Amino acid sequence: MDNCIFCKIIAGDIPSIKIYEDDNVFAFMDIMPLTKGHTLIVPKTHRALVYDLTSQEASDLFAVVPKIASALKETFGPAGMNLLNNNGAKAGQSVAHFHLHFIPRYDETDGFAAKWMTKEKEFNGERIQQLADEVKEKLSSLT
Repeated sequence: MDNCIFCKIIAGDIPSIKIYEDDNVFAFMDIMPLTKGHTLIVPKTHRALVYDLTSQEASDLFAVVPKIASALKETFGPAGMNLLNNNGAKAGQSVAHFHLHFIPRYDETDGFAAKWMTKEKEFNGERIQQLADEVKEKLSSLT
């Protein structure tokens, strides 16, 4: 894509601090890191959202995820790590090229705070089962 910053990084038109590359995947350090070691992994093929990835593209990308996570763990010694994807503008995605963040976590004062919340404050077993049944119905039509 002509205007995609990640496509330009992959092509070498924009400099990056690359840590990994193969035929299908590119990983690089985030230039505005939330914590020390913050890294992004992207498919080389332009896909805006997770819904756009083929099964093979997802497989190629996620096959590398443990390797990169392990290298970050060995290098920086974090206490934990968030793997984060903001999928769509409403979810906070700022670059329309699928990317997964590796955010090493050091302690509660490391500068990154994730707040998990839901609009539905109370879920009972019946409501959760209803939601699960709706998802399973859609899954069966997608396979």
